[in-house]
Amino acid sequence: MKNPLPRSPITRAITRLGIPPTLAWGYLGLLLFMIGDGVESGYLSPYLIDRGIPEPRVALLFTVYGVAAGVAAWLSGVLSELWGPRRVMWTGLAIWGAFQVVFLAAAVPLDSYPLMMLGYGLRGLGYPLFAYGFLVWIAGVAPRARLGTAMGWFWFAFTGGLPTLGSLVASGLIPHIGAYATLWAALVLVAAGGLIALLLVRDDRGGKRPRGAGDGPLATLIGSVTILWRNPRVGTGALVRTINTASQFGFFVIMPVHFTRTVGFSLTQWLHLLSAMFATNIVANLLCGLIGDRIGWRRTIAWFGGAGCTVSTLLLFYVPQAAGANFPLALVVAAFYGATLAGYVPISALMPSLEPRHKGQALAALNLGAGASTFVGPAVVAAFAGPLGVEGVVWIFAGLYAVSTALTVFLKLPDEPGTAPARAAATAPSASAAA
Repeated sequence: MKNPLPRSPITRAITRLGIPPTLAWGYLGLLLFMIGDGVESGYLSPYLIDRGIPEPRVALLFTVYGVAAGVAAWLSGVLSELWGPRRVMWTGLAIWGAFQVVFLAAAVPLDSYPLMMLGYGLRGLGYPLFAYGFLVWIAGVAPRARLGTAMGWFWFAFTGGLPTLGSLVASGLIPHIGAYATLWAALVLVAAGGLIALLLVRDDRGGKRPRGAGDGPLATLIGSVTILWRNPRVGTGALVRTINTASQFGFFVIMPVHFTRTVGFSLTQWLHLLSAMFATNIVANLLCGLIGDRIGWRRTIAWFGGAGCTVSTLLLFYVPQAAGANFPLALVVAAFYGATLAGYVPISALMPSLEPRHKGQALAALNLGAGASTFVGPAVVAAFAGPLGVEGVVWIFAGLYAVSTALTVFLKLPDEPGTAPARAAATAPSASAAA
């Protein structure tokens, strides 16, 4: 049973924006949650090193966190099919809060690395369960005609919090209350956002298993992996999602050194370029969701995402290489690169629509691709930076984006012209003819 809201002016305005009105509080809660999660992103590593934790150990700590986040991203779709998105989000909020307390109340004051590994490492399970559980909820509520826009708002809130506004909050709080107290403030923001989303969202479709999720727990768990080849279009979509942000994570490794030592920018200028890149990405996430609903999800992914990133990746390297430390020009190409990364946003709407009976499994595959990109990008750098240099690595990423453009040909929805279900529907006799 749906929960219709009174058609107040506010409700009508929210609907026109493409936000499912029953989930509006969830978007605000997600934004606050991700701001809290992103508070530490710009300073936790040097903070721990300053406390005497060796740099390799800090790197290992962040690696464990990343692995936990990747596992949770995959599980968020699976568990949403088994439990319903609301329960998955409650689980993510509880994990984040409990292990943040372990990290702050015990591990940091004692400078205990094992406790840090327990508290911070396992806290990585928290935010994907909360955020991607809400993603599944959106997929089950938003009408298909506005699903791309609804997903654009999701990524607007997600990336607006992590790392953009989260880092801004940290920069404002640390001078006044210190780095340690700022980590406690992050817990307050996460708790506030989580409670707003979970207590104020009244849509009952988050409290039950999505339609068609009738398999048992083990079958659902296995199905979230076998769907990659059981429905090749979903597997292709997961590969496209991996390519989407592979260059981003690879560039985090290689571009700071290239821009500061080869091109000639200062570290502050590079950080400003990075800020511009992701500020543009936030706005473009929303716009590409809107565009996808207007001109088609596949077309947006192919041309704004795949073709756009093919060009912007090369420009990000060659324009500063040719112009030198020309900050305004570098700012333009950095912003263009950030905008084209957002061209893939409609894939969050496309994937559950490719497998409408198992939306959670399809989104689990999508999240698996997102998690894979976090190590595929650095792996490309590690393997090819030595023999090919930065230029060669850039061409590899550009080539991957070109491949992703070609792969979108296979991401047709079940009812699109040219697919087997569409052909069957077109050739089936009408009811009147059968009579």
